[in-house]
Amino acid sequence: MKKMLVLFLSIIILGIPKSVSAQQKVPILIYHSIDEFNGIGSKELYVTPENFEKQMTYLRDHGYTLLTFERWQDIKKVPKPIFITLDDGYKNNLNAYSIFQKLTSENFRPAGTFFVISDFIGRANRLTKSDLKILANSGFISIQSHTATHPDLTKEENLKYELKESKEKIQQITGKPVIALAYPYGNTNEHVVAETKKYYLYGLTTTPGPFSMTGFRNELYYLPRIYIKYSTTLDDFEKEVKVN
Repeated sequence: MKKMLVLFLSIIILGIPKSVSAQQKVPILIYHSIDEFNGIGSKELYVTPENFEKQMTYLRDHGYTLLTFERWQDIKKVPKPIFITLDDGYKNNLNAYSIFQKLTSENFRPAGTFFVISDFIGRANRLTKSDLKILANSGFISIQSHTATHPDLTKEENLKYELKESKEKIQQITGKPVIALAYPYGNTNEHVVAETKKYYLYGLTTTPGPFSMTGFRNELYYLPRIYIKYSTTLDDFEKEVKVN
């Protein structure tokens, strides 16, 4: 009986394709400013337009598929899925949009997600309502929420305003669904996640590393992201995105 059991288990184990046991890893990249560093703020939060274009060209030339969160279910259907996210809604993010337009071809369709702070829309150096409408209708950019005022949500009492009101304000501007939230500073906890689930399908942290489906509770509200910085070389970039 024992021999039969061992034989049965051996057949099951050997019969499992290697591809099934291998966990798919999906990079979600995080950017902030796409511009030359002007001496204001943290230099590492800038990526020059030249470097951003080189990075996107690398993705194009190496067969990556750029997705937004509206297409999350496609991560198992497309070759080399990757997400490009930009936080804070800076005006210079229009440089990323221009580069996407420039690199578009029959075989490569760039896409990215801009996480904007709803109460900062239209401020100096921030995207305007008009910008957001153009971007949302471009087919390249998804506009999602980075809260209303960018607080640390783990210390915030008025979560409804930060989560619900920001979502509704952005939707009113773009006319598109807002389904993803980038937590300010990447900070979250169980309470914040519970509130976020009322309004969003995805929550993004700044925990480093690619996403890999593990099945743990609420994992789509603890999505990790990989920082791309001013000092990130093209070799560094290749190592960060080459996860499979």
